[in-house]
Amino acid sequence: MDKTKDTLKITIEKAKLGNQIAFSTLLDTYWNNVYGFQLIRTRNENDAEDITIQTFSKAFDKIDTYDDAYDFNTWLIAISKNLHVDLIRKRKRNIFENTGDGSNEAIKRVLDDAPSAEDQLIREQDLATLLHYIKQLKPHYQQVINLRYFNELSYADIAVELKEPLNNVKVKLLRAKKLLAEVIKNKK
Repeated sequence: MDKTKDTLKITIEKAKLGNQIAFSTLLDTYWNNVYGFQLIRTRNENDAEDITIQTFSKAFDKIDTYDDAYDFNTWLIAISKNLHVDLIRKRKRNIFENTGDGSNEAIKRVLDDAPSAEDQLIREQDLATLLHYIKQLKPHYQQVINLRYFNELSYADIAVELKEPLNNVKVKLLRAKKLLAEVIKNKK
């Protein structure tokens, strides 16, 4: 148990330094916990998935504020709970006001484009087979993969295209690549 805590602490420290593999490890480790929590709260797969993506986006953006005196899972769940409350408030407000907000975010960030294991597995597939596998993903994951790999858009351009924050795009693409890699592995 102590070794697991030490490994987690090291992974979090690497993530605080911007290590993409550490972010990926944290996403893999805690995705099901956060998604399951939101699925129970929202009773809607799409909302649960969207809030989970936003949770990791916000957590990765604010990882330097994480205090290791608290459990990392608890910290993620607290972020997720707050995002869900915000979503409910926003929906209630939109019902009464019927106005949209046009928030514009400046998107300027240097990203680590080192190929992951998922990237390598995806690249090894022939195009027809790869397209077949991509079609097995949910439409929003298909879209982000197509924009990144077939339209060759940068993360920032994808964020503009989807009208989503940059961190949401990064988390969504990371999740899409992992799901695609699972589909490919399961077919072999």
